[in-house]
Amino acid sequence: MNIWRIRLKQLLHYKDLLRHLVRRDIRLKYRRSVLGYLWSVLDPLLVMIVMTIVFSTMFRRNITNFPVYLFTGQLLFQYMRTATNQAMNSIVGNGALIKKAYVPKYIFCFAKVTSTLVDFVFNLAALVLVMLVTGAPFRWINLLFPLVILQLYLFCLGLGMFLAQANVFFKDVQYIYHAVTTAWMYLTPIFYPIESLPEGVQWAISHLNPMYFYIR
Repeated sequence: MNIWRIRLKQLLHYKDLLRHLVRRDIRLKYRRSVLGYLWSVLDPLLVMIVMTIVFSTMFRRNITNFPVYLFTGQLLFQYMRTATNQAMNSIVGNGALIKKAYVPKYIFCFAKVTSTLVDFVFNLAALVLVMLVTGAPFRWINLLFPLVILQLYLFCLGLGMFLAQANVFFKDVQYIYHAVTTAWMYLTPIFYPIESLPEGVQWAISHLNPMYFYIR
């Protein structure tokens, strides 16, 4: 318990640095962009339109309001993939700063996962827009969505820290993880209902795929 208290105190001590790193990442992403933060809405929206056209012919009959089903899963999975990929390279990418001054290395992982979370929140505006256009009902349970985001944030933080320290010693990690996330995406019921799979595969996904719980 004491070690967690010390780590929390240390994190609070570097909160200004964390805030600066998050702000820097967000500004760098949209620097020299004509539309700026509007891309946070347009980019996932355009991808969703293309994917809906491609996959709706195969799965739409089995899924109510397929665009919302697809877009929700796509946003959550894309946040996980982007956050963990950026966290994986956070320590290596800030090697020069780490050598010059003492900074807790996990601060850089925190910054990447947090800045990606801010971008994800912007993306939610596109999801609300899709729900309004398709006539998806808003229910009280939608208000619990922040709890799912919080759990996914903590999951990405833990996985990102593991990948970041592994990437320091083994450069192949980033290439392996790219292949893993590609397979992981297709093994997550984003484009299709899980009921369309064989029972054995359904059991494996529902018990061994952590992203299934957040997206389901």
